[in-house]
Amino acid sequence: MASLKDYTTNFATSQDGTKIHYRQLGSGAGLVLVHGGMMYSKNFMLLAKLLANNFTVYIPDRCGRGLSGSHDNYSLIAESEDLQAILNKTGTQNAFGLSSGAIIVLQTAVINSSLKKIALFEPPILVDNSNSLAWTDNYKLAMSKGNYGKAFMSIVRGAGDSSLMKTLPSFITVPFMNFAIKAESKKALPEDEISLKSLVAAMQYDIEVVNESRGIIEKCKNLTTDILLLGGQKSQHFLKITLDVLNATLPNARQVKFPDSGHLAADNSGKPEIVADELRIFFRGKD
Repeated sequence: MASLKDYTTNFATSQDGTKIHYRQLGSGAGLVLVHGGMMYSKNFMLLAKLLANNFTVYIPDRCGRGLSGSHDNYSLIAESEDLQAILNKTGTQNAFGLSSGAIIVLQTAVINSSLKKIALFEPPILVDNSNSLAWTDNYKLAMSKGNYGKAFMSIVRGAGDSSLMKTLPSFITVPFMNFAIKAESKKALPEDEISLKSLVAAMQYDIEVVNESRGIIEKCKNLTTDILLLGGQKSQHFLKITLDVLNATLPNARQVKFPDSGHLAADNSGKPEIVADELRIFFRGKD
């Protein structure tokens, strides 16, 4: 298997002039992988390698992360324009998105007919009155005080899968994470890697994407794009509700649930092989 550094880099220029950098590997029809919060392009490298024999895979660092620039006027539409810039530059008609990245992919499909097939892994679209964003108040308060460890734990507890860190008390986890984040920030990272501190700070963009997702499902009722909906049985309940609503609403959608996986199945730390199998069948078809 190829090393994690077996890729080239390039960038596309978004509508407002922002440069969005991406990693590229493989050969074949184009496929863009759009990451979610607390992630950047490296998080999808194992998934990309598994797909590289069938597709030319493009993995952008979303705006405000890594080498990619930030928008002066940030919005879901701005993120969609970033994705469209990559689609236009590469001639790609297929896209996969995880979490907030899935919202961006869906938004792009609504306004750009060039996307023929999209796969969405648990977009956290607000579909009911559940308090799924209650954790963001704790995140914003922690960030205002420069407490990155507490901000990180707010994200994990509010948006992540079940884990040991979610069950441990804050007086243990917060000091540990603050120590780890501070220690990492002192290291000289390679140009194509991003510190955890930067990823915690960039979560503000993902919160805005989710907030602006209200009403997006109504816009998708007549969407002609072929859609694959993916989710894990170990994910939080509100994510499962959203997938079911999407499956019932979107005219050209089918749903796949992974019984032993959660929200981060596509990540390097999850089970990217099972996600790759479904993506390969959906985007390419069975051999």
